[in-house]
Amino acid sequence: MSKFKEELRQVAQTCFNHEWLVERTDIVPAPEDLTLNGTHAKDLQFATVLYADLDGSTDMVDTYYWWFSAGVYKAYLACAADIIRGEGGVITSYDGDRVMAVFTGANQCVDAVRAAMKITYVVGAVIQPVINTKYPDSGFVLRQTVGVDASSLHAARIGVRGDNDIVWVGRAANWAAKLTALPGRPVRITKAVFDLLAPEFIIHEGAYVWHVREEAALGGGAHVFDTDYIYTME
Repeated sequence: MSKFKEELRQVAQTCFNHEWLVERTDIVPAPEDLTLNGTHAKDLQFATVLYADLDGSTDMVDTYYWWFSAGVYKAYLACAADIIRGEGGVITSYDGDRVMAVFTGANQCVDAVRAAMKITYVVGAVIQPVINTKYPDSGFVLRQTVGVDASSLHAARIGVRGDNDIVWVGRAANWAAKLTALPGRPVRITKAVFDLLAPEFIIHEGAYVWHVREEAALGGGAHVFDTDYIYTME
């Protein structure tokens, strides 16, 4: 066995050490809050994950000039990030055309859903008009989805020194991302989130604003609630 192969085998062995040092926390950890070597994790007993994701970005980059697509990416992610932070969320990663954030605190589900609705509003009321004015003949329509789920989460630091990040282990991290890939209206949440919403986010002007369905992609009996209701920022 080569020296490098042996070194990698030892790295892999350490990753499967079951003697984890797990620290409970109520705040979203940064990478420097966790050790890179060994098995150190932070335990968020309940947290809400939001994924905001552009829809149709592959077609966009195949059809439009690169600088047009870059402008769309930057505008969408910058506006989404400002809204998320304004609602108390902590941005944990950018991945191409999407952003992930974690919310904690007593009103975390309300905060995350309000952020999702505001992102949807800004896409139609702010970013799309700017695109239409700047490129009136483009025919481009910006579409996006936001997925929100809540569950227990564990955070661990991954990578190597000088190039590392946090991996989030828990249902919400997976389901929030998966919600953005499912069919439906632009804001999609799970029952865990819906059950903790304030009344004003469920009924608007006497009308129930959510549509509910069972979704096999999330496991047997899991329900998805989606809406095109938006939280305006006038």
